[in-house]
Amino acid sequence: MTDSPAVPPRPLRRPERHERFGLVLEDEYAWMRSARWQEVMRDPATLEPEIRAHLEAENAWTEAVLAPLADLRKTLVAELRGRIEDEDASVPEPDGPFEYYRRFAAGAQYPVFCRRPRGGGGETVLVDGPVEAAGKPYFRVANSRHSPDHRLVAWTVDRSGGEYFTLLIRDAATGAALDAPIEYTKGDFAWAGTHSLYYTVLDDNHRPYRVMRHRLGSDPASDTVVYEEPDPSFYLGVGETEDRRHIVIASHDHSQTAEARLLDAADPDAAPLLIAPRESGVDYDVTVIGDRLIVRTNWPNALDYHLCTAPLATPERAHWREMVPHVPGRLIRGMIAFAGHLARLEREDGLPRIVVRALGDSTEHAIVFDEAAYDLTLVPGWEFAGTTLRFSYSSPATPLEVFDYDMASRARLLRKQQKVPSGHDPARYVVERLHATGHDGAQIPVTVLRGRDMPVKGHAPLLLYGYGAYGISIPASFAPNRFSLVDRGFVYAIAHIRGGTDKGIGWYLDGKLEKKENTFRDFVAVADHLVAAGYTAAGRIVAHGGSAGGMLMGAVANMRPELFAGIVAEVPFVDVLNTMCDASLPLTPPEWVEWGNPLEDEAAFHRLRRYSPYDNVVDRPYPDVLVTSGVSDPRVTYWEPAKWVARLRARNTAATRIALYMNMGAGHGGAAGRFDRLDEVTLVYAFVLDVCGRAHA
Repeated sequence: MTDSPAVPPRPLRRPERHERFGLVLEDEYAWMRSARWQEVMRDPATLEPEIRAHLEAENAWTEAVLAPLADLRKTLVAELRGRIEDEDASVPEPDGPFEYYRRFAAGAQYPVFCRRPRGGGGETVLVDGPVEAAGKPYFRVANSRHSPDHRLVAWTVDRSGGEYFTLLIRDAATGAALDAPIEYTKGDFAWAGTHSLYYTVLDDNHRPYRVMRHRLGSDPASDTVVYEEPDPSFYLGVGETEDRRHIVIASHDHSQTAEARLLDAADPDAAPLLIAPRESGVDYDVTVIGDRLIVRTNWPNALDYHLCTAPLATPERAHWREMVPHVPGRLIRGMIAFAGHLARLEREDGLPRIVVRALGDSTEHAIVFDEAAYDLTLVPGWEFAGTTLRFSYSSPATPLEVFDYDMASRARLLRKQQKVPSGHDPARYVVERLHATGHDGAQIPVTVLRGRDMPVKGHAPLLLYGYGAYGISIPASFAPNRFSLVDRGFVYAIAHIRGGTDKGIGWYLDGKLEKKENTFRDFVAVADHLVAAGYTAAGRIVAHGGSAGGMLMGAVANMRPELFAGIVAEVPFVDVLNTMCDASLPLTPPEWVEWGNPLEDEAAFHRLRRYSPYDNVVDRPYPDVLVTSGVSDPRVTYWEPAKWVARLRARNTAATRIALYMNMGAGHGGAAGRFDRLDEVTLVYAFVLDVCGRAHA
């Protein structure tokens, strides 16, 4: 990176030692963890002065290091903003007499949630984001939904970045508040007719553990506990079936174990109906069509899921009958129910497709596209009795398109195409799907985006993105920001590594627990393949990942640092062993099934010790590293990246920069405003361009 006279922070070393399974672990930076971290998640201003001073010193040094790139960052901000439509609106969602949508006014950071009469007429503002956000350091609306009779609107908002959401209810026509705000919710909720609202609340450790029922017009203090999740390793959520006749309470963990309950939305005193008791390794989710239950499940031997049906009156597993068969390697990812059709989203060998089933005669047809790599998303709607399915399509080169699809006539109507105001021609770019061979022969899908005129001669800089955890697939979708790299000669690549479900559930299982290191080795194998195939060269690659993908960044930095010109780790989960040994942290008990429980399992302890990035930093040369985080992040607590940066810097034997940017007013998702977040993107992109010698290209 560009030389800077700034001196990096050198935090105090206060070693703390702990012994587990005969091994003594020393943590010289454990003091960076706040003693009142739960309070900090809710209000970052409560952070202890010593810790705050250190984090602010890190930010000051990072700004000093990047100061020579100030003009580049301004250029990048202008480029990125030029690709955002200043006045924009979603495709309206019809529901009875109204259609609902959200829009951005020119220059506005936050959306306005609106409705208008379906047959024409004036707009009603339901939630005015810019007005509600005024004077608040952070603002993000998680959910906004109208009541079935269109009289009320409920919405949830996070004002700290800590993902503690406040639930508010107001009159849709007048905007008048109804009932007191409900604090510390997860952000999800479901209307039950016109009388009640169901929502999920968080405990003191930020775990969603109770579903509550709020009767409209009553004091939230009197809200009723409908269900409490007893197992701290399970996540709890609430939703509704597409016909809005049933409330769904869902519990699940990371080991593909789930449990669902249904409530009659018309009966405020109804008790939850358990569909099937949880059984280790048995995953399922449900919806309802008429008097039939539709179940997406891996039971009894459907690794990549099949669809079953059962009478709603007898929903137990003994009555489940296969509706759509299991096909190994073809993962059924989700479904949307209609009165006469069932649409499902599948993925096979990394590519998605939509399959529509006519319930009358059980005939099926698929919706597919021809690009080498692309993304499809089912968009839920309100009109269960209709035949219109909404879905979105994009690829790394093709801007987002939203379609309404008539499932009966198979007519496809383009409702919206994402505009890039500064200009974008997909024909200027090439999208490719490659396969790299892993250390054990596994074929790893790779999505590549590059300029059509860029020669493949082995010298281009390349950004390689990876995640590889929790069964999450990284979509081959359109992201306009990337073109600030690609148009400067970069290749952009996504490594669809094990730990995700890009090639089915087996792909996920081969990248967790005792097989976790496959994730890291796959990423390195992809990098080596891209070098061998002539897309780039060793030392010309920037690795990029966030959260669990940040763990990946830390692992590959320790494994093969010479491959990379730089590493970008956003909100990185890098202190894996210490975090998994602390059961008081919000995500630790639920995460044991993903990584292992080092408190009770000696093999898991030594396995995590072997790859945990923080525990494997040694005296050696590291590439330039940029780390970003948020002080109120409840998922990856701020002290993990802060400690990792301190240890990396202390042990790095190269003349490279290890820089940390800590957002002092946000959490896991960073800045919430659509323009504010561009500053964080340009921080990363300026770093990426600089370490590859393209800062002035």
